[in-house]
Amino acid sequence: QVQLVESGGGLVQTGGSLRLSCAASGSIFSIIQMGWYRQAPGKQRELVAGITRGGTTNYADSVKGRFTISRDNAKNTVYLQMNSLKPEDTAVYYCNAFSTTTRDPYWGQGSQVTVSS
Repeated sequence: QVQLVESGGGLVQTGGSLRLSCAASGSIFSIIQMGWYRQAPGKQRELVAGITRGGTTNYADSVKGRFTISRDNAKNTVYLQMNSLKPEDTAVYYCNAFSTTTRDPYWGQGSQVTVSS
């Protein structure tokens, strides 16, 4: 089992920055990839950014150049630094983790990010 606890959401004005954190615990040795997804009202959940155990990252086109995913292995934590935020970035952001022991990913509880215009 893997547990994911998120923190760092909030309200920010257009152009501002926020950093989300996702702390993993439990069977962290089994994690092969972690990522951030988001879901806006009335829309499907979409991938924002991912990072593999080897450090390879990928981003949605809509956030490239503005968001950065990173990790601190010593703290078992993944971060999403969000800069130049836009109102369309408003959503609930979810951390997830893919494990070698389960087919379905683990999910965090979700963090609301609201960008005011």
